[in-house]
Amino acid sequence: MFSNKENSSEESDNRLKWSHIHSIEQLNALTDNSTGRPQVIFKHSTSCGISSMVLRSFEKQYQHVEEMVDFYFLNIQQNRALSNEIVNRFGIRHESPQLLVIKNKIAVFNTSHSAISYASLEQYV
Repeated sequence: MFSNKENSSEESDNRLKWSHIHSIEQLNALTDNSTGRPQVIFKHSTSCGISSMVLRSFEKQYQHVEEMVDFYFLNIQQNRALSNEIVNRFGIRHESPQLLVIKNKIAVFNTSHSAISYASLEQYV
């Protein structure tokens, strides 16, 4: 009712394009790909209001860095085993929401909750 098409199309152009991660094979591929460019994983809990709020805030801060990094979205309720594999593989304690940056097959950065922001991510891309 109050939106106009110009703002709507601008908003959709500024949306982060997530690749959903559902399998160990995808995790293996993104780990391998991290030798060429940083890989970012956002671990999200659909049952947590804080996680939803942080996700919206992160997406609003969106800056065009997709040419430098790949973004992956993990729904932890649907992929608990994969979330646990990330804990084991990278030695990072599970939190939700959580943002991890993988470079050269190791987690070089992770943060959670309200500390998730593009400002903290920028130094790793």
